[in-house]
Amino acid sequence: MNELLGKKALVTGGSRGIGAATAIALAERGADVALTYNSSPDAAAKVVKEIEALGRTAYALEADAADATAVANGVAQAADLLGGLDILVNNAGVGAIGPITDFTVDDVDRVLAVNIRGAYAAAQAAVRRLSDGGRMIHLGSCVAERVPGPGMTLYGMSKSAITGLSKGLARELGARGITSNVVQPGPIDTDMNPADGPFASPQLTNLALARFGAPAEVAAAITYLAGPHAAYITGTELSIDGGHAA
Repeated sequence: MNELLGKKALVTGGSRGIGAATAIALAERGADVALTYNSSPDAAAKVVKEIEALGRTAYALEADAADATAVANGVAQAADLLGGLDILVNNAGVGAIGPITDFTVDDVDRVLAVNIRGAYAAAQAAVRRLSDGGRMIHLGSCVAERVPGPGMTLYGMSKSAITGLSKGLARELGARGITSNVVQPGPIDTDMNPADGPFASPQLTNLALARFGAPAEVAAAITYLAGPHAAYITGTELSIDGGHAA
């Protein structure tokens, strides 16, 4: 369980849900971890305490993922505080469900600013600080592979772009031994998409496994891609989706 001992990791949007589970899982495997948050300082502080209880160093940094400058500054600050950067988990994101006619231009700009521009800004800043042999793991979505019904156009578009970002980075950074991969979660029981929420039933009908996933199950895949056994995996998408695309 110490395969990441001595590694320095940053998880964007790491105060809740999949991000929080990932930050803790990385620390359980020996990494020191910084996480960014936007509107949940108490939740971020709780994650930091859990990581410190594991004997690892942790920092919580405020950064709005829609603000590219704040994102870049957060990456630089994390690398400075940790004394380097080996792993970037590009997790920060927002949901968007509804008919295409319901979204205003401002709505579209916000989703794209967080899900695409914010992810690009984090990756761009991390390239300058990542050690050779480092890891980038980007959070996509199962709807980037298969859209199960109406109302997912904006969100699916934003998450599909993550695949292009990751593949481009895999080619650009391969000479340095840096890998870049996408994890595509299906329905996961989080505050954003609770298993007992109003949209749960139709999601369950699209799954081979008739249940929502847990954040820890996605975190396990992320930590695998961050570890030494995944050194020859790059430019790929790993679906943790309960058979959503089966």
